[in-house]
Amino acid sequence: MVTQSQLAKLGLFDAKVPRYTSYPTAPQFSNDVGPDLYAGWIQQIPEDGTVSLYVHVPFCRRLCWFCACRTQGTQSDAPVVAYLETLKAELALLKQHLPRGVTLSRLHWGGGTPTLLNPDMIRDLSSAIFDVAPLGPEAEFSVEIDPNEIDAARLDALAAAGLNRASIGVQDFDDEIQQTIGRIQGYDITRDAVEMIRDRGIVSLNADILFGLPHQTQARMTESVQKLLSLSPDRVALYGYAHVPWMAKRQQLIPSDALPTPQERLALFETARKLFLWDGYAEIGIDHFSTQRDGLTLAQKAGRLRRNFQGYTDDTSDVLIGVGASSISRFPQGFAQNAAATSAHTGKIREGRFSTSRGHRFQGQDKLRARLIEALMCDFHIDRDEITSRFAITQHELGEIFDTVDRAVPGVLSITRDGLMIPPAARPLTRIIARAFDAYDLSNAGHSSAI
Repeated sequence: MVTQSQLAKLGLFDAKVPRYTSYPTAPQFSNDVGPDLYAGWIQQIPEDGTVSLYVHVPFCRRLCWFCACRTQGTQSDAPVVAYLETLKAELALLKQHLPRGVTLSRLHWGGGTPTLLNPDMIRDLSSAIFDVAPLGPEAEFSVEIDPNEIDAARLDALAAAGLNRASIGVQDFDDEIQQTIGRIQGYDITRDAVEMIRDRGIVSLNADILFGLPHQTQARMTESVQKLLSLSPDRVALYGYAHVPWMAKRQQLIPSDALPTPQERLALFETARKLFLWDGYAEIGIDHFSTQRDGLTLAQKAGRLRRNFQGYTDDTSDVLIGVGASSISRFPQGFAQNAAATSAHTGKIREGRFSTSRGHRFQGQDKLRARLIEALMCDFHIDRDEITSRFAITQHELGEIFDTVDRAVPGVLSITRDGLMIPPAARPLTRIIARAFDAYDLSNAGHSSAI
């Protein structure tokens, strides 16, 4: 049994580690990947293949203080209208390079606040997307919906476009916590938004909730989770709040002395985790929960669970194309990221070129280590035979990697003839264990706390 003192000794309460939604992680990207290479990777997608498409809308009517996403506030539609034209131009450029017959396995609009688009903008954007590639027969079309920034007309437009999975951010329902993090969103507003979503036949609902927020206690966490459970979400992401005011300046408005300690953060997580499990949800990876019929649960049982920039997914497409400022694409050849600043991204697209500004070409053991880390993050287990059959590595060489990791976290792992496994009591250490598989220098990466 791994005790809390062992967790502390191994760095759970003070380590800064990646979330491993990619490998290598974004801080390892360089300017070696540019527009021409990115265009070439698109052209190498097989005809009649499938891709996932992510569309980034970096605007919000108000900027929540807790958020570290790349967004900008606007009370006017003018910059949104201009950005929409940029998106349409980028999609047209994508169409020029995309092979014939490609369909979408997943389509996700994120931000920012995609639902600040008015109904005409929603129809315009969806039409431009489907002119590039249609949704496949089993495709999911999801949109991040702000309950404060949605109405019947916008939901009607999204439903008509094919939306079949909605994602809402809850964060916390407590009034004091909402005031402290600059996110005012009452339970009634959230419930009404969920009812409007379901009234339109959008049956799948995702929700995000945070632990580690200022003034959060186990009692308040319990109340917020129970309110969320009353909305019956199909999928929940239980994320740890990352307090990084040196990176996200707006977080300087949040009093650091009101934040829970790392030990209290772990207790908050465990409180929420137990509530989801008691309500019949399956535990997915390190921070997701889903109903027994949800695609994540089915993928986990079948060994098909994957991890990408949106967290856990059951999408098996090899290609994820990111559209919009700062979006990241993934190909079998590597990663490519658009210019982060909206102005820089717009300027390149207007010149008739992709705005790819950085990325990473897979090399050496990148794909091997990416799979080792993904298997840990998804299944808490690495199967020896799967790895040696997929990659050019012998059982002896894989054993040496296991031994190196075992020495980094002594007394934690179970290593057998079948593979490597993280016991349930040690699963809070999963990101720290994954770091031991990471061959890159993480000393200056500025990652978030391990819990």
